[in-house]
Formats: sequence, structure tokens, C-alpha cells
Amino acid sequence: MLLSVLAVTTVACGGCSDNTPVIVTPPPPPPVISLALHPVATGLTNPLYLTAPTGDSRLFVVEKPGRIRIVKAGVLQAQPFLDLSAVVSTGGEQGLLGLAFHPRYASNGRFVVDYTDAAGDTHISTFKVSDNGDRADPASEQVVLVVPQPYANHNGGDVVFGPDGMLYVGMGDGGSGGDPQGHGQNSNDLLGSLLRLDIHDDGSMAIPADNPFVGQSNARAEPWNVGLRNPWRFSFDRSNGDLYIADVGQDQREEVDVSTAASGGGKGLNYGWNIYEGTRCFGSASLCTGSGFVVPVLEYQHTSGACSITGGFVYRGAVLAGMQGTYFYADYCAGWVRSFRYAGGQATAPANWTSLAPGGAVLSFGQDAAGELYLMNTTTVFRIIAAP
Repeated sequence: MLLSVLAVTTVACGGCSDNTPVIVTPPPPPPVISLALHPVATGLTNPLYLTAPTGDSRLFVVEKPGRIRIVKAGVLQAQPFLDLSAVVSTGGEQGLLGLAFHPRYASNGRFVVDYTDAAGDTHISTFKVSDNGDRADPASEQVVLVVPQPYANHNGGDVVFGPDGMLYVGMGDGGSGGDPQGHGQNSNDLLGSLLRLDIHDDGSMAIPADNPFVGQSNARAEPWNVGLRNPWRFSFDRSNGDLYIADVGQDQREEVDVSTAASGGGKGLNYGWNIYEGTRCFGSASLCTGSGFVVPVLEYQHTSGACSITGGFVYRGAVLAGMQGTYFYADYCAGWVRSFRYAGGQATAPANWTSLAPGGAVLSFGQDAAGELYLMNTTTVFRIIAAP
């Protein structure tokens, strides 16, 4: 049965053409443990991501206009690690959207970025660090993949190296509304999917032979799965490799999908868009059979100002006592931060962290090399800490 795993009530949806009941999920209870936000960098311009190479104490912050900034010894450095502002488009949901350091960055100096170019198309590019470890070499760019974008929204943009060493790329459905070109259910293009690529030490790219659609007719070999609207964002649990995808909804429901490493880590799965929006039948009722589609482990409705999910991480750091295994997520518009624990195939122990609401939009989460978590609004990076 397609129902949220959280306790829900249903009400009639008078404005729904398919007469689908609307799931009303009550806000989670407040947590027992106290957490707080500690600002670590201010004066930023739309920071969209934060990450770090393995074993590195620095923080690398992605700014939407095209810069990667470094926070070093607690100080935001004036000169960017990399500045792509001259080639990055920033209208709508465009911009410099993602950054991932190669698992062998310490030896090969390679990293990957995801940005939209002047035409609005997605570029997946590798770069190399210069002899100065705080500066990348802008001339080292190798464009490994270009994905045409029909509209300025739903670009996805996350790039993450998975536990298997492969690069996963989050691609939205191409934008507009309702997926008018049907990308979500089309395995013969690169939109509406997570892509899986093998990035070599020299910065070049290959398609892994074990990708699920390799060798199939009328299918591209790069996708790892299909049926996504706009994954913002996705992450792997550092402890067990489980894949968490926060997929932005259309006009009613936001969702989190979890695919365990033990069950294949999302390989070949169909997350439902644009047949389903969460568990709501969005497309033709004849297609909403429930068979063959992934059911979200969590969804919430657009109530009390909520409009767009911001995915986060499962906490695996050492500072926040009692938080191990907790997945944090937020809503961009409502500005709240919530969490749950994935156990037994369900979202359990839901919590509403009023102390972590930064004021205004929640753009993204980040994770440092030690597994500690960060949260970003439009100007500031905060570290999540135990409340004093």
C-alpha cells in the first residue's frame, strides 16, 4: 500500500483532478537532545554546498555565482579556491551547484564540479589542484559530460563519490512544471536520474560496465536509476553506504527515498516521477499501480509555508552524542530542520529541531572530513553543535 510510514490522517483533496486523498503529516515532536547552530563563515553569496577531501581540516564552500571558497583554521579565505563566475549562468536554479573530491585526491589532486554554462546546460568537469594547495588550476578543466537543459530549473547539481568509488550525479527532470517532456520515466536520456560515472586518476571518464542500463536498447548507459524530479540533495551513509535522496515535489508533496546498500544501493530503481509525486498519483490513474515504483520512506505536504525539501546527511561524526544514525533534512521555504532514523525499512524517531532553524531559507547541508554537519542559509555557514 502506498502510504507514508509516519502516522498520518487523510482529508479530501477538492482541488485534485484525480481525487487522490491528501496525506497530512503532523510535525514531528521536539527532540530530547539539545543542538544549536554555530556560525563558521559569513558574508557568502548563496552557499549551496560544503565538503572537504578525506583527512583535510579545511572546508570548501560552493557559492552559486561560481566560486569555491575555503574556510581555513576558522577563517574564510579572501581568494577563491576556484572561480568559474565568468562561465557560469546563475539565472533561476542555475549556477555552480556541486563539488566532489576524488577518493584519491591526496595523490591525484582531482576534483569534480557541476555547473550550468552560459546556455544553461549542465557541465560535469574535472579540475586539478595547483602546486598551491589552496588554489585550483583553472586551466586544468576537462569537461567529461554535457547535459542539455531545456529550462532554467530542476538542474539537480549534486556530485558525490559513492562508497564504490564511482561518481554519482544528480540530474533533475529538465524543469518547467509537471515534466512536460517526460524525462523522469525515460531511461533514454540523462535527465530525471542519478548518473553513475567512473572518474579516472587523469580526470577522464568512463561508464561503469555494471550500470543497470548498459547494453539495453533505447536506454542510455549512464543512469543508475530513473523517476526523479529534482534531487536536492542526495548522500550516502558513511557507515553502511545506504543512499538517501531528497526529491523536490511539484505542488503538494516532498519526499525522502532510502535505498540500502544491501539491496543494491538504488541500482535500476524507478522513484516514480512523473507518475507519482511522493505517494500521490500525479499522472494517469491507469499507470498508478504501485508496482515497480519505489515508495518514499518519508513525505510531507506543502503546509505552513513548506515548499521544497533540502536533503542532508546521516550523522556519523563524533561530537554530537546520541545523534549517530540520524538523518537531517530541511525545507527551503519554511526554514525548519527535521530528522529521522532509518530502521526496519521505515523512518523512525522523527524530530523537529526548532533550535536549528537558521532564519530564512535553508539552502543546503554540508559535511566535513570528520563527518560533522553544517547548514547554510543565503549568507552563512553554520556548524551543528551540541547546545552549550
